[in-house]
Amino acid sequence: MSPEDLQAIWLTLRLAAITTAILLVIATPLAWWLAHTRSFWKGPVGALVNLPLVLPPTVLGFYLLLWMGPDGPIGHLTDALGFGRLPFTFWGIVVGSVLFSLPFAVQPIQNAFEAIGTRPLEAAATLRAGFVDRFFSVAVPLARPGFLTAVVLAFAHTVGEFGVVLMLGGNIPGETLVASVAIYNRVEALEYGPAQALAATMVAFSFVTLLSLNWLGRKRA
Repeated sequence: MSPEDLQAIWLTLRLAAITTAILLVIATPLAWWLAHTRSFWKGPVGALVNLPLVLPPTVLGFYLLLWMGPDGPIGHLTDALGFGRLPFTFWGIVVGSVLFSLPFAVQPIQNAFEAIGTRPLEAAATLRAGFVDRFFSVAVPLARPGFLTAVVLAFAHTVGEFGVVLMLGGNIPGETLVASVAIYNRVEALEYGPAQALAATMVAFSFVTLLSLNWLGRKRA
């Protein structure tokens, strides 16, 4: 593989790691709320979170490109805050990846919180444990398999993402050129050898991911 291909792999892993860390921060309170609320808004919010599961990535990437552009609300906000415009930057594809991978982080954590039920939390409350103590000492340890599954799924899904990254980031080497887009570029240039090397790396990563999921499933059984 060429230095550019290795750079694309490194950028992909960096994007996936940052996206997964941000997703854990966002998905945890959202999953907790979805698991416990009886609000009317649970349905609309849940549908909005899961929308990327059925939405073509290019559609989401197109709208994010408009919203983050010079005439979009997010573009106006980032300009006013001094961050400049996000499209065709690394942090622009981070935002796109977070939104597109959100259901892959929220769903496993929400399912884990729902499986815990309310009895362990009520028992802790009778011992005068506050909400923060009950959450970090009871809920999070019991939901650990859900968190691990969310990390694996969010990381793997971000590594394989193509449409959103291409629409928002293009293919700038060292800035937005990730492995999936690099494979596309190689095929477009009829360079099948480098494309196969990159593709084989992605296949190996996907295989390891599935093995990890299988191992997590056995641990929970």
